Amino acid sequence: MTIKDLAKHCGVSVSTVSRVLNNKPDVSEAVRETVQRAVEELHYVPNSTARELVMPAPDAVGLVARGDSNQFYTEIISNIEHSLRLAGYSLVIETLKHGEDELWAGAALARSKRLRGLIFLGGCFDYSEENAARLGVPFVCCTYTNHFGSLKRESYSSVTIDDVKAGHDAAEMLIKRGHKRIAVVLSTVDDRSISELRYMGCRRALEENGIEFDPSLVLEAGEYSMADAKSIAKKALSAGLDFTAVFAVSDSLAIAVMKALHEGGKRVPEDVSVVGIDGMEMSAYTIPALCTYSQPVHELGCRSAEIIVDMIEGRGESKHMLLEPEFIEGESVLSL
Repeated sequence: MTIKDLAKHCGVSVSTVSRVLNNKPDVSEAVRETVQRAVEELHYVPNSTARELVMPAPDAVGLVARGDSNQFYTEIISNIEHSLRLAGYSLVIETLKHGEDELWAGAALARSKRLRGLIFLGGCFDYSEENAARLGVPFVCCTYTNHFGSLKRESYSSVTIDDVKAGHDAAEMLIKRGHKRIAVVLSTVDDRSISELRYMGCRRALEENGIEFDPSLVLEAGEYSMADAKSIAKKALSAGLDFTAVFAVSDSLAIAVMKALHEGGKRVPEDVSVVGIDGMEMSAYTIPALCTYSQPVHELGCRSAEIIVDMIEGRGESKHMLLEPEFIEGESVLSL
């Protein structure tokens, strides 16, 4: 049944039925009761999609977050939402599981919610002009950039740290403290994402310091999850792999490795040192406290929100911001 059918049944105009359904005041009580009674008797369900099509575009920005349980994103999202609210925009959030296509999800969200812009929190680094064009709205990549793809820099914006440099700095810190047998825990070495970039930085630090690369020390978890990181670390221990330190490409993976080391009878940092990247809040509460390179979550969120608002309102072109992480000493690295 359509709204026209309902109007014909009640003997009134379509506009009158619409006013009743939207609870407008300029309808007599008798007509209102007639329409409401017909809605109940005929089990009429308003077509919300059709109503949305005639509504003005909402001042809403979409946020597509990769990783449905990524605790690192919590504070970033809070800062994005706060900044957008101050600018007069609301935030529509959708989370994806590992491996889902964020561009496809973003395009669908933009169409269904009639969004003004999109912020992608985490994602792949290999977009093309063709697959980004389907979005139809300006977008910002938060915590990453299009490192491996063919998408032109003027086609989008990004706010991130230099992941290659972060991986390099983490490995070099371990090297300067006497470690040469450094295991790397990541998803895969060619994931076209954070793992690959931070791994590239680690390899560069080893080469610059004359340390021979040992492929057996690269521990690929496959999935970007704590459970898989713990599992691959336990397998390395069971195999008797010799290493004095672990560089995990994220704090969450580092914490999982610390759990595996503890269960395997290894002490951190007395037996094995551990360093991560991200600066998650929980990293300060591990025992021992994790040594990490903390991302500036406040700036990541606020700058992403400011850039997307400027793009929506025509005040600026695309921007690419590289922010500096802060080294947090922690207690999980021992000098040899």
